[in-house]
Amino acid sequence: MLNNQMNRQSGFTLVEIAIVLVIIGLLLGGVLKGTELIENSKVKKAANELNGISAAYNSYIDRYSRVPGDDGNLAALQARGGPWASVTSAGNNNGALQVSLGQTFNGGGENMEFWQHLKASGYIKGNPADAGQSALPRNAFGGLIGITTQSMGGGLNGVKVCLGQVPGKSAAALDNQLDDGLGQSGSIRATLGNAGTNTNPAAAALAAEYNEGNEYTVCAKI
Repeated sequence: MLNNQMNRQSGFTLVEIAIVLVIIGLLLGGVLKGTELIENSKVKKAANELNGISAAYNSYIDRYSRVPGDDGNLAALQARGGPWASVTSAGNNNGALQVSLGQTFNGGGENMEFWQHLKASGYIKGNPADAGQSALPRNAFGGLIGITTQSMGGGLNGVKVCLGQVPGKSAAALDNQLDDGLGQSGSIRATLGNAGTNTNPAAAALAAEYNEGNEYTVCAKI
């Protein structure tokens, strides 16, 4: 009799097992929902980054009648005082920003100057003394934010802001939110990136639809 009572006490009833399974399901659902919310918040932040930089670029031109990054000479910039005193470089002031595809994420061309000038003017946050690649901000996904003026993604011309290391699912969501959802057309273009790397945008158009298993470089025309 004693052994039977002990056996009954040592096991779980079906009701108890069901309760445990429900709790596990709720916990998993909460984790998945939390992950989705984090992903969505990053997409919204990335959209704000693209829109904010575009607004900063145009506001700079309105204020100074010069193009950020191309603005110069250095002595004239530093003479503006305040944060401008720490700017270390100027553009050639020919009225056109110049940054090749290969310079998108390394600060080359007039890329570093672009970020220094926007920071010094107060249109974006950051230290205007940051130089080289360090002048480039980080995006919502942990990659860099760069610019290029060379044609990319199958013919997107003009000044473009580019985000590196964008996960495939987020790239598609970002494109859908701001453009046509297609990486090879519209005012937002994407090219395939290498995982964990700020991959320079390619000249050729994206060959296929966004794949959630890939990372992309996503560029938006200003």
